[in-house]
Amino acid sequence: MQKSLLRDFIIVFVSSLILVSLLYLYTAHEEKVEVVEDACISFDSTLTTYKYGIPVDSFKVQKGIVKRNQNLSEILSPFHVDYRLIDCLAKSWDSIFDVRKIRTGNHYSAFCSDDSLSDLRYFVYEKNARDYVVFEFGDTVNVWNGQKEIELVLKEASGIIESSLWNAMASNNINRLLALELEDIYAWSVDFFGLQKGDYFKVIYDEQYVDSTSIGIGDIHVALFSYMDTVFYAFPFIQDDIRSFYDIEGNSLRKAFLKAPLKFSRISSRFSNSRLHPVLKIRRPHHGVDYAAPVGTPVHAIGDGKVIKAGWSGGAGRMIKIKHNSIYTTLYMHLSRFGKGIKAGTMVKQGDIIGYVGSSGLSTGPHLDFRFYKNGVPVDPLKVEAPPVEPVNPALKLEYHSLIKYLKPLIDEIELPNTSSKDTTEVQ
Repeated sequence: MQKSLLRDFIIVFVSSLILVSLLYLYTAHEEKVEVVEDACISFDSTLTTYKYGIPVDSFKVQKGIVKRNQNLSEILSPFHVDYRLIDCLAKSWDSIFDVRKIRTGNHYSAFCSDDSLSDLRYFVYEKNARDYVVFEFGDTVNVWNGQKEIELVLKEASGIIESSLWNAMASNNINRLLALELEDIYAWSVDFFGLQKGDYFKVIYDEQYVDSTSIGIGDIHVALFSYMDTVFYAFPFIQDDIRSFYDIEGNSLRKAFLKAPLKFSRISSRFSNSRLHPVLKIRRPHHGVDYAAPVGTPVHAIGDGKVIKAGWSGGAGRMIKIKHNSIYTTLYMHLSRFGKGIKAGTMVKQGDIIGYVGSSGLSTGPHLDFRFYKNGVPVDPLKVEAPPVEPVNPALKLEYHSLIKYLKPLIDEIELPNTSSKDTTEVQ
C-alpha cells in the first residue's frame, strides 16, 4: 500500500515538473516572439525617408517653383494659412529669413498631414542648391535654416589649349569653375591671357554635388600646367596651418604683396561703399585706402607686374595702374610725379619706386589713394590675404617629398584628350 502511494506521488510530482517546464518553455517562446516582433518594428523604422530633416513618408508632399512676382502669401494661400500668421512670420523671423528675398524660379516643398484635413505642417523654401529655410506650423511656429549634405566626387581632368582655358574646359565637358581654381593657383606662373595653342593642363580634384547636381569645385589634390614649353606642377601642402601650393622643389607658387605701398604714413580714409567725398560733398563709393603722407614720399609697387597706364586721369590726377597677373591689378592715384623710367609698358619689381605722393586731381591734401582689384572687381586692400612665399620648411621636406612621390605619378599618368571632346573621368 505504501509502495503504491509512493509510486503515485512520484508520478504526480514528475508530471507536475513536466507541466511547469512546458509552461516555462511556452512563456519563454512567447517572450522571444515579442522581442523579435519589436526588433522588426525597430528595423522598419530605419527605412523612413528623410528630406530637410523631415520624415517624408509621414506627410503628403507638394512641390512647386516660385512664379514671377509671387510672394510667400500667394504661395501659402492654397494651404489655407492665415494672412496674419504670414505677416507674423515676415516680422518676427526676418533675422532668420527675409521673406522678401524669395526669388522667381526657386523650388519649395509643402508637407501636409496625411489625413483628410491635409493641414500644412512644414513649408521648405530652397534659397539655392544647398541652403534652405524651414517653416514649421504647429501649436507654435518655428523657423530655421538648413543645408543639404554635399557629396564629394573625386575626378581627374585634362585638356589641350586651342584658344583659351575656358574653351578647353567646355570642349572637354569639364566644369568651367575649375578654370577659376587653376587661374588662382597659377596666377604667378601662367599668363592666362597669353596662352598658346598646344599648352595643356592636368588636374585631380573634388567636385561638389547636392542632389546629383554639381554646385562647385572642392579641393585640388594635384595639378600640372604646361605653359610655353615649361611644366609647372602644383602640390598642395599645409604649412603653418595654411594650405598652399608648391612646385616640385618645394617653392611657393605665389608671391606675396607688400602690406602697404609706402612707409611712414597713416590711413586717412578706408574702403567704403558710401563715403562723403571731401571735395564734391556727396556720398559715393570709395573703393580704396587713402594713405596720408608728405608730398614726395616714395610710393612702391606692391608686387611684380607691368605698368599698363601712367598719366593724368581726371579726378585721380597723376596715376599709375599695374597689372600683376591675370587676376590682380593695383592703382596708385594723386601722385606728384612718376618714378624714373615709369611709363606704360614698363615692367616693375616688388618694392620698386614707381612715383611720389602728391595732391593732384580732386584732392584736399597730399595723400595716396591706393586701390586693389581682383578679376576687375575692387576689394579692400587691407583685407587682401597675401599668400605665403616661404618655401617648404626644411624640417618638413621629408614629408613633402613623400607627398610628391605619391602624387606625381598620379598626375603624370593622366592622358591628354584627343581633339574630339572627352568627358571628365571619375576616379574609381
